[in-house]
Amino acid sequence: MNSENPNPYADIIDLPHHVSTRHPQMPMEKRAAQFSPFAAMVGHDAAIRETARLTEEQLELSEDEKAVIDGKLQMIRAHIKEQPEVTVTYFQPDEKKSGGAYVTVTGFTRKIDEQRRLLILQNETIIHISEIIDIQELR
Repeated sequence: MNSENPNPYADIIDLPHHVSTRHPQMPMEKRAAQFSPFAAMVGHDAAIRETARLTEEQLELSEDEKAVIDGKLQMIRAHIKEQPEVTVTYFQPDEKKSGGAYVTVTGFTRKIDEQRRLLILQNETIIHISEIIDIQELR
């Protein structure tokens, strides 16, 4: 740097912009694309959201609570031909990670499958009896 001229580029600053004769100028759309965000890890955002999604652990019912639910199921079984309307709260395991969520559904009872231990509602909701934490017969 020269002490007479404080700007080291003073000799070239006013020169015209160079335009190549060999390479055509890039269109504006392509120029902008080179500055777009780069997704180095495809799916990383989805993985972070999945990790952050909260699940609950399944409650362990006491023997008394299990007996109450069993008694209610027997009442429903006794009136199955009438297809009683019920509200059931049950644990629905998460398909992607440990834990799950508690769901409450209301519907008309279609069937109780004794062998597979399932409560099946007319709206095609299938509930594993072991996952029921509350059941109310509405009619």
